[in-house]
Amino acid sequence: MRIYVAGHRGMVGGAITRKLVARGVEVLTRTHAELDLTDQTAVRAFFQSEKPDAVVLAAAKVGGIHANNTYPAQFIYENLMMECNVIHQAYAAGVGKLLQLGSSCIYPREVPQPMREDALLTGILEPTNEPYAVAKIAGIKLCESYNRQYGVDYRSVMPTNLYGPGDNFHPENSHVLPALIRRFHEAVRDGLDEVVIWGSGKPRREFLHVDDMAEASLFVLDLPLADYQANTQPMLSHINVGTGSDVSIAELAQMVADVTGYQGRITQDASKPDGTMRKLMDVSRLGDMGWRASIDLPTGLAETYRWFLENYADLRH
Repeated sequence: MRIYVAGHRGMVGGAITRKLVARGVEVLTRTHAELDLTDQTAVRAFFQSEKPDAVVLAAAKVGGIHANNTYPAQFIYENLMMECNVIHQAYAAGVGKLLQLGSSCIYPREVPQPMREDALLTGILEPTNEPYAVAKIAGIKLCESYNRQYGVDYRSVMPTNLYGPGDNFHPENSHVLPALIRRFHEAVRDGLDEVVIWGSGKPRREFLHVDDMAEASLFVLDLPLADYQANTQPMLSHINVGTGSDVSIAELAQMVADVTGYQGRITQDASKPDGTMRKLMDVSRLGDMGWRASIDLPTGLAETYRWFLENYADLRH
């Protein structure tokens, strides 16, 4: 079986690729320089030439609050184009099986917690990442529409906040956990006695290790169609992936401080946005199918910090 992994250089795409290779699967990959997924003509040529047996769509333009607020047009345009091109050209090339990775930000800002799959499209989205969320919702509906009209087997998984080896540790465009790891590490390095974190520290977030996400993705991809359909609906087919537990940003900051050895003060800048106050996945649908996360947050944080230290020289930008 030949599987094309779009986004194999990203954190989750890389983890999925490693697990597929370990299985002995032939994995097709292309760098952005080799294949621009926003270019319809190039994507069509790739699929018509390679005709993979299955596709994992892990490519996306991603970032934290700052990046989403600064580049909203790029976030909605690039993600929509990648999804439309890959999903449609996969169908046109006869690919019957596809797994699309989305995001927990698809759910409304004021959704009841934990967030169930049937909360989709029931309210207003969080403004700070609405363009990205709209694109990811479109990806779900693309898969469902192609399933209904063409009889293909295109599935969607919605991960909570991911972290782990290969994460983006950019000082401005990263998500909260890698941003904190870098900030606390550099505070220790520079002998600082204070680290300021964005917002009130009260928002609660759920974090899933990327290796768990890769395992969950392949679990869903491997499910027999009858089992998948028995636990989903044609127009509500996406599956949440998470741990089912969360921590406050203040608690997370202290955990990162402990891992990095930082012993100074931790203060909050309440002038910065908090974003959604809580984002916790209801993962009962995936649990009923037989999968649960296995890497706890302290263990995953320690592993991620070790990777960061080993690669810090290449992360200075």
